[in-house]
Formats: sequence, C-alpha cells, structure tokens
Amino acid sequence: EEHRSWANRLQRISRSSRKSIVSEAQPNAAPHIAVIDDDTELLKLMVLLLRRIGAQTTTIADGQEALHYLADGTPDLIILDLMLPHVNGFDILRRIRNDPRFDPVPVLVLSAKVEPQTIREVLEAGADGYVTKPYAANSLVDRVRLLLASGRQTAPPDRPPTGST
Repeated sequence: EEHRSWANRLQRISRSSRKSIVSEAQPNAAPHIAVIDDDTELLKLMVLLLRRIGAQTTTIADGQEALHYLADGTPDLIILDLMLPHVNGFDILRRIRNDPRFDPVPVLVLSAKVEPQTIREVLEAGADGYVTKPYAANSLVDRVRLLLASGRQTAPPDRPPTGST
C-alpha cells in the first residue's frame, strides 16, 4: 500500500513526545502536505511551519494548477484556501470528496471567510477542519498534527459505482 499508517507518520512527526509508538517508517517517510493558497507570502510561511514538524510540502497558488496536481498526486493532507484564481476552493473540495482516492485524505480549509454559513457549508461539503485567517501558527500546526495522526473522522460519501468489478 502506498500510504503509510497514520501511527508511523505521527511517530515521525513527534518522536520526542510520543515515544510509546513503535515506528517501522523509513527515515525519509515524512508526511506530504499540499498547501493550496494564492497568497505567496502565506505559502512561504506555511512551508517553514510545516518543515518544523518534518513535513514535505507542495505549494500551489492557483485553483486550476491545484486540479492538475491532484489529478496525479495524493498527499497525506490538503490545506485549502477558498478564494483562489480560476477555480475556487469550494469546487476543488467538492472534486476531492467525489474522488475515492482522497477518501482517507483530510482537508483543512484555511480561509479569511468567517461567516458561519460558509463554515457550515464547507464542513458539510467534506472538509475535516476550518481555520480562519489570520491564524495562530501554533494552533495551525497542532491542527495539522492532529489531522495527520487521526486521518478523516467522517465516512466517505455514498457514490454511485464507477465501473464493474
């Protein structure tokens, strides 16, 4: 299986605080996080923050580019802004949640939209968390660690069969 267990990823992320977890992960088995946001300064900051927890990152600043990346790539976690050029984050989230490859992949929305209705719609569409901008760096890192350790907490949606078996 291409995906390593969440416990192995957590061991790699926080060895010092979780010594009771036994890891068989390879030394370079860092979690891979896709960060999709059109704010290039935020992308640079996210790379630095996520590097602190041992994660590898792919940064994408455009909705259409994100769809191209996700057509072939399956990261361990996706951090997604809603307001993107060309294809908005809502549409990307819907496409992610309609693709069975992403069933185990948590999506954390990071957005300046603070309206309760927007947050509710995003969570109902399948996001696993919502953080508003501006955000506290430590809180965001804690949320990322939690999602990497626990994975998705909701069952994937029922989908029509995609083909015969």
